[in-house]
Amino acid sequence: MKDDVRPAANGADVPAALGLNRIIIYVRDVDISASFYAFVFGFKVLNVPTDRLTELVSENGGATLLLHKAGKAQKLGQVAVKLVFDVENVRAFSKAAAAKGLKFGTVHKADGYEFANAKDPDGNSIQISSRAFKAS
Repeated sequence: MKDDVRPAANGADVPAALGLNRIIIYVRDVDISASFYAFVFGFKVLNVPTDRLTELVSENGGATLLLHKAGKAQKLGQVAVKLVFDVENVRAFSKAAAAKGLKFGTVHKADGYEFANAKDPDGNSIQISSRAFKAS
């Protein structure tokens, strides 16, 4: 079996995904949401006039966010998905975000890391977490 092929549940070989690298977020106002993610989380905004998506790239790596204008009938702010941003110091980032107008909730302690939750301008759930930096 090749490295890039994995067996499916039915036993057939299927190509392996390269990873989760892009997340589409449906938003009411692309400019407001792009400014939010750039201002609070430091994403670089890439606009291509012929593209319906606005691309947000983290200069520190990780997944790229793609902002797509939501249709009128589309419900926003679902809670089935939460975007989690890795930060070394949850309390310090939360304080810096508050100075920018984003209030995170209570900082929770988990198994060797901390996290806090908030909502983006469209009501989507977001979280900052130090889980990626916890000692093994």
